[in-house]
Amino acid sequence: MRIEKEILKKIQEHSTIIIHRHQRPDPDALGSQGGLAEILTASFPDKKIYQVGGPVGDLSYLTEMKTVEDEVYQDALVIVTDTANAPRISDNRYDQGAFLIKMDHHPDDEPYGDLSWVNTDASSSSEVIYDFYKANENDLVMTDEAARLLYAGIVGDTGRFLYPSTTSHTLQVASELVAYQFDASKLNRQIDEISFKVAKLAGYVLQEMKADENGACMVFLPQSILTQYGVTDAETAALISLPGKVEDIIAWGIFVEQLEGFFRVRLRSKGPAINQIAKAHHGGGHPLASGANAEDKEEALAIYGEIQELVKNWH
Repeated sequence: MRIEKEILKKIQEHSTIIIHRHQRPDPDALGSQGGLAEILTASFPDKKIYQVGGPVGDLSYLTEMKTVEDEVYQDALVIVTDTANAPRISDNRYDQGAFLIKMDHHPDDEPYGDLSWVNTDASSSSEVIYDFYKANENDLVMTDEAARLLYAGIVGDTGRFLYPSTTSHTLQVASELVAYQFDASKLNRQIDEISFKVAKLAGYVLQEMKADENGACMVFLPQSILTQYGVTDAETAALISLPGKVEDIIAWGIFVEQLEGFFRVRLRSKGPAINQIAKAHHGGGHPLASGANAEDKEEALAIYGEIQELVKNWH
């Protein structure tokens, strides 16, 4: 039996379904989670469908979470979208259900769940969810709101179709989604917009970023700067792609100091794979887009050194 049919069978067997995603959500986390919830709610009106997790920050225009009591997990099917490893799942009750399914597109380095569908060729988990719908379209219902959410996830994880993960299939899926009734232009603007304070911080990033002769770049954002500009760690996500707009920069790291003293590290590349660097520093992700953690500035500088070495030897 194909994996898409196995997942549908499990959904049909359970009256309660709880959908999780990763911590600190991005548009794909919320798009895949919310899109799946909308599809299942429309397809199975007698089932109880919940989407859970922590705060969504400034992405509330996409979807909001529901409050679920512990006892709801008894005999429930739990589905986790867009989350590579279990420690990143938002709401640690994900393992309290009767059955656990993983649906994702990140490298499957840390498998979990009773059933897993990971398609690393997909641009996003939202694309995976759409493929799940298409494989079962005789049994599932697509709605305008589900289409809006899945489209948002694809736009978010492809950088508005700029990244190499964008395939002809990705564009075909996006084309089919925009045929539904939602304002795609408005949604694109919402995803791309930044607040005035983040715009001011962007100026600081462009002014202060350091790059070597080979195109390795680093940006440090200490707590003092975040406080000065009134920006939270979550809001700095809007700046991740900024160094990549500079033509000579090949790979870069943005090092954001946390209140606890360690650095959250966001790694991006235009060519050389940087996920092995991330894995060596308590992280992981895609070859060209990964995340890691540095215990202190010394480790952060060591990570930048590894980026420099990677770019230097890249052909």
